[in-house]
Amino acid sequence: MNTTYVLGDNLYINLTNQCPNACEFCVRTHGDGVGDADSLWLEREPSREEVWEEIQSRELTKYRQLVFCGYGEPTCRFDDMMWLCRKLREHSSIDIRINTNGLSDLINGRRTAPEMDGLVDVVSVSLNASTPEKYDAICHSKYGLDALPAILKFTTDAGFYVPNVSMTIVDNGLPPEEIEACRELCRHTGAKFRVRPYIDTY
Repeated sequence: MNTTYVLGDNLYINLTNQCPNACEFCVRTHGDGVGDADSLWLEREPSREEVWEEIQSRELTKYRQLVFCGYGEPTCRFDDMMWLCRKLREHSSIDIRINTNGLSDLINGRRTAPEMDGLVDVVSVSLNASTPEKYDAICHSKYGLDALPAILKFTTDAGFYVPNVSMTIVDNGLPPEEIEACRELCRHTGAKFRVRPYIDTY
């Protein structure tokens, strides 16, 4: 089952192919696999027990971080992800990171950041635009203009419960003024800000 893969010195967990967005820059529009995985498309979603079994088959001390990031939005399976984080905390001291679009609260219908307290070390949120309209134009979220405000709220919230929170934008020829507008949005959340290349699966 293609639920774990290695990229660089990190172990990645591919929990789901579900996502409420259809981002124009998404890596899954460029190929079937990332890192040492030939394909990250799932024939079916694995149970959390199956994912845990696969994680246990890996030597976790070899990796710098365990990252929930695959060909879908990991918070679509938030409860299973937190169950796995609790299992990991019981068996390993590896840093746990979540790469997310920041829409967890809308996806799950509740505030989710408090549930990461003590379980998650790093959250990286994909920002990508400075206004709800611009976000909708490139990310095509099913939440429409409600998406960006929810992302900013989630990111701010996460800062109270997760030690390291950042927001990223994809440098797809963005004008400097748009990058600065995104940086300013990020500053208000209290998160770190990072500009990443158009194709960057880190």
